[in-house]
Amino acid sequence: MTQVSCVLGLQSKVILASNIDSWSYLVRQLTNLREAPDMPSAGIRISGGHADVEYGITGRGPALMLVHGTGTRGDAWVQQVEALKGKFTVVTPDLSGSGGTADHGGPLTLSDLVAEVLAVADHAGLDTFHLAGHSLGAVVALRLAAEHPERVCSVVSHAGWAYTDERMTADFRYSLDLLRTDAESGTSLVPQMFPLATLGPRYWAATDKASHAKLIQQLSENAQPGTARQFEVGLTVDLRPLLGRIAAPALVFASAHDRVCGANQQHLLREGIPGASYAEIDTGHNALAEDPQGFAAVLGSFLTQHAGA
Repeated sequence: MTQVSCVLGLQSKVILASNIDSWSYLVRQLTNLREAPDMPSAGIRISGGHADVEYGITGRGPALMLVHGTGTRGDAWVQQVEALKGKFTVVTPDLSGSGGTADHGGPLTLSDLVAEVLAVADHAGLDTFHLAGHSLGAVVALRLAAEHPERVCSVVSHAGWAYTDERMTADFRYSLDLLRTDAESGTSLVPQMFPLATLGPRYWAATDKASHAKLIQQLSENAQPGTARQFEVGLTVDLRPLLGRIAAPALVFASAHDRVCGANQQHLLREGIPGASYAEIDTGHNALAEDPQGFAAVLGSFLTQHAGA
């Protein structure tokens, strides 16, 4: 196993909620406001019916697929796309339940989400590609890399997990309870919980009452309709029998203050994936939003090493 210590303390690049330009960017990152009106989509049959999987594509060079996590959408990667599109053709699918993807509206499986990413790759004409995922997207990426090694040039798991243990099960079930309460009572419990669960100490040191309230309002207004369906997929995860089949160069990328997918899960991934490298960033679970430049630096360094870009 190769262990690369990349604990990043990029204070000059941290998103500060008290600064209006940085605050506006953090809101955009967390609420994923898509600006492009017309996006391509890939049609596919998944377990419950048909899905039209919308995706963004931009840039030039080797192909890179970026897979978002629960309750977000493809353009959660906007800052990473900006940083990498000069060297990579970057593809950002919206998984079922998010963004512009339309499907049957019923239960989903992890296999469905893997199939959606592959369908997007096929639709975009990508025989092989580099692959990175955040949270549930990392689980999708690792499963795809294990089951389709001929398609994956390298794989990055940020804030992923090996299996849904008892603590994570309780966490996800509580989130589902809050989602149901919000739907039935018009409350905003999930948007209030989201920053508590996913943002780290630097956000809390920088924000104030008004800025935090604005974030919660934006999260409420831009909630993804299939978040509960994605949490249900999360409850089923067990990659442990598959990790040893990952043949591509792999990076286990952890957040130092991750309250969702903690150090024990990163250890399982590091031990289970042959030859995995390791990096860590000084954020909470949602490093894409909390330190997007630092995240892009780690991701870009690993990809450049393995793509020759």
